[in-house]
This record gives sequence, C-alpha cells and structure tokens, in this order.
Amino acid sequence: MTKTCRDIAKHLPDGCPQMMVMPLYASLPYTQQLRVFQAAPKGYRKVILSTNIAETSITIAGIKYVVDTGMVKAKKFSPESGLEVLAVQRVSKAQAWQRTGRAGREDSGICYRLYTEDEFEKFDKMTIPEIQRCNLASVMLQLLALRIPNVLTFDFMSKPSPDAIQAAIEQLDLLGAVDRKEDQVTLTPLGRKMAAFPLEPKFSKTILMSPKFHCTEEILTIVSLLSVDSILYNPPSRRDEVQSVRKKFISSEGDHLTLLNVYRAFKNVSGNKEWCRENFVNNRNMMLVSDVRAQLRDICLKLSLPIESSRSDTGNIRRCLAHSLFMNAAELQPDGTYATVDSHQLVAIHPSSVLFHCKPACVMYNELLHTNKCYMRDLCVVDADWLYDAAPDYFRRKLRAAKN
Repeated sequence: MTKTCRDIAKHLPDGCPQMMVMPLYASLPYTQQLRVFQAAPKGYRKVILSTNIAETSITIAGIKYVVDTGMVKAKKFSPESGLEVLAVQRVSKAQAWQRTGRAGREDSGICYRLYTEDEFEKFDKMTIPEIQRCNLASVMLQLLALRIPNVLTFDFMSKPSPDAIQAAIEQLDLLGAVDRKEDQVTLTPLGRKMAAFPLEPKFSKTILMSPKFHCTEEILTIVSLLSVDSILYNPPSRRDEVQSVRKKFISSEGDHLTLLNVYRAFKNVSGNKEWCRENFVNNRNMMLVSDVRAQLRDICLKLSLPIESSRSDTGNIRRCLAHSLFMNAAELQPDGTYATVDSHQLVAIHPSSVLFHCKPACVMYNELLHTNKCYMRDLCVVDADWLYDAAPDYFRRKLRAAKN
C-alpha cells in the first residue's frame, strides 16, 4: 500500500487534478484515519487506498468511484501442513457487491472492477466463515474448558473439517494442554490454566512458561504487543526519517525484542503523545497494549504465578519463546533460503523485519504472510537446541518423517 501511494503521487498524467493520496488500514494512527473523512481542498481530488476495513465498517462521504482489485488478505489454515498463512486471495461475490456499494452513497457513482465477468462468476458466492479457514486450537481449548462432553463431534453451526479439528487437538497435545485416550480428550492442569487467558494457546503457554525463565514481565509485554495491531507506522513520505529514528530501538536478536525496547521507551515517557509522533508509534494501539498487559497480569496474579523480570538477560526471553512457539520455527538452508522446521515450507524474512538483511541460522516467527513469496513476520533469533529441548518427541517424529 505504501508503494502504491508513492506511485500514484509520482505518476500523475499531465492535466490531471492535484491529488491527496491517503492510506486507510486498521493499524494506522487514529488521527491519520480521520483524514479520510475530511473534504479535499478546492482543486484537489481525494484518493483513498484502503484494506477491507472500508468494505463494511465505514461510509466516507463524497466517494463517487470505487476501484475493486477483487483481492483480500485473509487467514488460511492448512491442517495437512499445520501452517496458518495470511494470504492474498480472491474475494467472494458477496464482498464484491459490498465493495460496489461503497460508491455513490450520497449521489450516483461507479465501481471499476479489475477482473472480468467470467472471473467474477468463478468467485465463491459467500465468504467462507472464519471457523472453517483458521486454526481451531483456541476454539477447542475453550470448548474443553466448558466441559463439552465430546469436542470431536461438537455440532458447530458452520462445521469445520474433521482434519482441522484433529490438527487443533494435536497442537494442544504438543503444547501439553490435553490428554488423549482413545476418542476422549481432556484438559491437563496446564491446559486449564491456558484456558484462563483470552489468547491463542501458544501465547498462553508462553506466559505460563515464563516463571521458569524468570522473565514474566517481559513476556507479558511481548505477548500484549503481538496481540494488537502494529504499534509502528511508516508514512511513505518520511521513509528515511523513520529508519533513522528506529535505529535506537533495534535489537540484533529480532523483532520481539525490538518491540520490547519500543514499549520500555514509551513507558519511560509515561505514554507521551508527542514522543509517539516523533518516533512514529501508534499511540492508540500502544495504550491498548498497556490495557491488554494489565488484564494478562491480573490473570497471572489470580493463578499465583510469580512475576519476575529478566532485566538485561534477553537470552532467557528468547528461550521462553522457543519453548512454546517451537512449531513456528525455520532454519537457514545451505543455499541461503529458509525452510520451516515443521513442514519444510520455503519461507523468506519479511522486509519489515529488523532481521531482513541478516541470515541467522535459526529463527522463530509469529505469522506467515503469502504474497509473491511466503514471508515470516515478527521474528526472533533462537538456538536450534532450544527447540529440541522444548519438544524432543515432536522433532524426533519430524526427523523420522523427513528421512522416510
């Protein structure tokens, strides 16, 4: 989106009216989002580049033309590979019609679709429900916490595939959250504690593991940062300034610790809004991080978890992350590429990562984004031995499967 904003402003044809080109997406600072609702100055045309946040959530006055790419970024989970990927994919017919309705809300308008009628006819009629295309580990954990008699045969309104349900149970088993005996699945004491957190199971496990590594304060912050939209924003017109300002926060150990440095600096200035503007930090999202962190800390106290700080020992933080996020790991290959440890999927480091120009031997990632490549986002440098220590049986099985 940033590149498209630059290209539109740069390649205006002769005789074209001056343009105000503005992005619109969820992690954009609130004051920047409000700009799209303001009228353009006389002699200017307002152009808004938006994610699907503008598809149904808002109505912007004065929009007469909509250009629909027919694409959307959405999560897809593959039970076979165990990978959950944020992928660019085709919209449904329902979404396409919804986008058409954004034009001409107050007057006549036109929607230009960047796909043919034949392509449109091949679109799914309705958007696939999220429960049928995402990792179900959180859903299954909560059903078990509610003591549903048999979660494997639960009567969902939009029933996910049996493979997706089995994959979720296997993931919970790897995290130590469930016991499986024949067709019965029950929560372990660890699993019951994990269910107390309103988080993905892997993040709940991370918090519960943190006392062992004496870094609960830091892990609470990192998990909170990963649970909200990005706290960083990058205005395209100030790219060099952004890179210069960010240098003081960068950690050679990865994005998790870089974000931790940003949060610590934010707290040192007591959440100063001017500091956020100067450092290109989304103040609204950062305040949300503080709220989420306070909620998670309260849950820790109710569970009688000791809350300690590792202070300057970042190694313990990375070990803790490795012991619960071991399924999201990738290793450097002899040809300089990366492959996931789990499914041997070829992946690359996302350009937004502080590790983009580095080649660490082993990394752990928070999510995968599939565009022209499959990119890892939010990375942390880890030792391969830590992963094996975290789940020796799991990696022995993967090694045997690779040999066969």
